[in-house]
Amino acid sequence: MKLSILMPVYNEEDRIADALKQALAVDYPCEIELVVVDDGSRDGTAEVLDRADDQRVRVITHQRNAGKGAAIKTAVDNADGEYMVILDADLEYDPQDIPKLLDPVLDGRATVVYGNRTFGSHSAYSFWYVMGNKGVTMAANLLFNSYIGDLETCFKLMPVSLYRSLDVRSRGFGMEAEVTGKLLRRRIRPYEVPISYRARGREEGKKITWKDGVEAIWILGRERTRRRSSAASR
Repeated sequence: MKLSILMPVYNEEDRIADALKQALAVDYPCEIELVVVDDGSRDGTAEVLDRADDQRVRVITHQRNAGKGAAIKTAVDNADGEYMVILDADLEYDPQDIPKLLDPVLDGRATVVYGNRTFGSHSAYSFWYVMGNKGVTMAANLLFNSYIGDLETCFKLMPVSLYRSLDVRSRGFGMEAEVTGKLLRRRIRPYEVPISYRARGREEGKKITWKDGVEAIWILGRERTRRRSSAASR
């Protein structure tokens, strides 16, 4: 199996070199590629990416910022692996956890695996951020009669072909809710494994806001009430 690690990047000049180094240093149980999409960065991110010299790294550039969902779509369209996982470049997630996500797939226990963050004082920069995340996750559980622990996690591992079939349209952070909503509509319940996490604050460049949480709940409601197409019902 080949794993495509998809890394959307926007204005991460100070972190992208470490993000690449950490991702490539992991002892993966399979072949990997790292598909990086520079989503119209206006700082020195592009110059740092130009210096990447590992043959496993491919860099694709958006001329203008289009949002995380759009960057992931570009990465998925260019992925060569059978499986994919998203890894942000902000150093909040530890790529050493990716093999833990692969384990249930490699031993046949799961097809879709989510990394479940355990928020604590060392891993969450604000009370309202954690409550917002839990609120969006609860909305998904109520709407789809499911029980998942962390909808907004970046670590979503699944077959590339499955992600493509979801036809994700959200261009920004709403893609997290859209992906999960469409999986749950298909009665695909993500297998969850605990992961480590360290949230950064606004002063460090954190981009998601309360508006993204409101949008996520709206997207979940839309997916729950959307009429099932004839193709999806077969």
